[in-house]
Amino acid sequence: MPELPEVETVRRGLNQLTLNQEITGGDVLLDRTIAYPFSVGEFVNGIEKNAIATWHRRGKYLLAELSSSSGWLGVHLRMTGQLLWLHRDEPLHKHTRVRLFFGDQQELRFVDQRTFGKIWWVPPGVAVESIITGLAKLAADPFSPEFTVEYLASKLQNRRRPIKTALLDQSVVAGLGNIYADEALFKSGILPETLCIDLQLKQIEPLRTAIIQVLETSIEAGGTTFSNFLNVKGTNGNYGGVAWVYNRVGEPCRVCGTAIQRIRLAGRSSHFCSQCQTLGGVRRRD
Repeated sequence: MPELPEVETVRRGLNQLTLNQEITGGDVLLDRTIAYPFSVGEFVNGIEKNAIATWHRRGKYLLAELSSSSGWLGVHLRMTGQLLWLHRDEPLHKHTRVRLFFGDQQELRFVDQRTFGKIWWVPPGVAVESIITGLAKLAADPFSPEFTVEYLASKLQNRRRPIKTALLDQSVVAGLGNIYADEALFKSGILPETLCIDLQLKQIEPLRTAIIQVLETSIEAGGTTFSNFLNVKGTNGNYGGVAWVYNRVGEPCRVCGTAIQRIRLAGRSSHFCSQCQTLGGVRRRD
């Protein structure tokens, strides 16, 4: 599933390629991709003859502000969604769900193999959070001023659940997912099954720093491609080649040489180094 760096990579690409160009029309090939409005015709009529002023990101959501106060276009890629900027003559991928047409025979295609991705048009004068309700549940973005050590500590204190599980909760950290939670825990030296209640401020501070660092590094690399992710131009992300622990089971730790291990927590895989990561300040012994 695309996480914050992948979505941010897409946002930056969209801002380079799609701004200030009139949407001349659209074609919805899978009706249920449109989450709002419930009429496909109303969706197309709402966005056409408008231009995109700018793209924003909130957590893993993409939000396009339409020109002339014409509302918002929202996109959530979910597990396998891709937004691709292509010439109209490019053959249609069999998993193409929505096409937005622009001038010069260009189009923005939403391709989604698993069909979990969603697109919204929020009419002018309507609060975005009232239509895209998941936005109201999001925690602070890791790159926002609100994401302080004290903020993160307040989200984790008194919680008797593993820190890895907590970090995947979008009401704790917006945009963080399985890949970068593993990476941040490695860089901060914390084992994934460590209970939040056992973490002290001196451990939460490096965790906050590690979250920001791994996200910045991945954005610079264009995100991670382990399965479906492509940027707007159809290019893979490069972070996977330098990952510390994620998807490296049995491979030597890049720091100490110990084989990377994997466990399952709440149904999700967690990757770690038993020597470089600690539990309650004590080396894990297997």
